[in-house]
Amino acid sequence: MSFSIQGKTAIITGAANGIGLAIAKHFAQNGANVMMADIDEEKLENETNLLSKEFPQTKSFTGDLRQRLCLANLLSATIDEFERVDMLINASRQVMPSNPLDPKEDHFEALFKQNVLSNLRLSQIVARRMIQQTEESDEINGTTGTIVNLSSIASERTHPDLLAYSVSCAALNQMTRSLAVSFAKEGIRVNAIAIGSVQSASLTEVLSENPELRVSMEKATPIGRIAEAKEVAEVAQFLSSDSSSFITGQIITVDGGRTLIDPLDTPIPVSYTHLTLPTNREV
Repeated sequence: MSFSIQGKTAIITGAANGIGLAIAKHFAQNGANVMMADIDEEKLENETNLLSKEFPQTKSFTGDLRQRLCLANLLSATIDEFERVDMLINASRQVMPSNPLDPKEDHFEALFKQNVLSNLRLSQIVARRMIQQTEESDEINGTTGTIVNLSSIASERTHPDLLAYSVSCAALNQMTRSLAVSFAKEGIRVNAIAIGSVQSASLTEVLSENPELRVSMEKATPIGRIAEAKEVAEVAQFLSSDSSSFITGQIITVDGGRTLIDPLDTPIPVSYTHLTLPTNREV
């Protein structure tokens, strides 16, 4: 099996900033045709222009992916440019605080629409295209296409101010599992990456306003640092390549071990440190 994505075509959403941009760059550098999609027209155009100078197989599409027509237009633009689509990376996501005690707040609906529904609808129409192009092709390689969703450890380790975001991530994880089972018979694999402390666009903004938070994050992560966005991109490549041909419906955690430890630093009683294990004779 190979990690190669050379010559394959990828649609990457959220590609104007942070992790989505890192994945787009990494895929282009590894020979993939890349359609970068984002709502931020100016930033997307600038990044695409820079990347396409070295990798001309990089194109862009600007639009609001919460709109059904926009999703269809994104797929059409990709087919017009590259004639097929083999990989979908749903890296577009939104993080915003929410008040658990405010029934009038609409953040829950907004994040569910952004982080779940738009990813679901794009996955559905892209999967249909993947199936169609496989049926029209004489090639039989066992994999019709791959879909990778960008999630977060917030789906399991929540925060009082992140109710809406946490629930949307949990829903995205279950959507990943459900689609994996539904699409398996068609040869489409669906997985997700649950990130911890990664140098994303949103985290960069938060750290600029709260620089002391970096120390806390590094302390809470066994590996002792914040991940580079490229490290997530490499996992996305693995899940999109033939090397992961028997992996589907999985939530791959990339958090430096952060979810493995107890956040409460409980001291060990002094009496425990002086315990003597019994010898065989005493047993």
